[in-house]
Amino acid sequence: MMHGSCLCGAVAWEATGPLEALHHRHCSRCRKQHGAPFSTYGEFRRSGFRFTRGEEHVKSFRSSEQVQRTFCADCGSNLQFPVDFLPDLVWLAAGSFDDDPPFKPDAHIFATSKAAWFDITDHLPQHEGYAPHP
Repeated sequence: MMHGSCLCGAVAWEATGPLEALHHRHCSRCRKQHGAPFSTYGEFRRSGFRFTRGEEHVKSFRSSEQVQRTFCADCGSNLQFPVDFLPDLVWLAAGSFDDDPPFKPDAHIFATSKAAWFDITDHLPQHEGYAPHP
């Protein structure tokens, strides 16, 4: 089980299922949302996810036709990345984790969209889009 929360503490969540993947995302929208060269999200089964506090503080923004992003309306912390075409999954912003994940990030996705001023220097696999999903 993993727990997470926003910066101000108004929102908290738990995911009872295992962390299935942990990816660095390099698309321009993730960079904008996080104000960083990439974002890192953990993949969980939606059925094991729930807010434990402050769901009324969660706001959302549809950043593209298929993607909705959620954040705390009070402090702006990034929380979730639900994707319409994968309804059984939810990606949770690794920056909101209260617990250390059981493994380190395993891939870079949307690597061809990375910021020109950032070099990927590790040896993780790099994918043009989403990582292959079983």
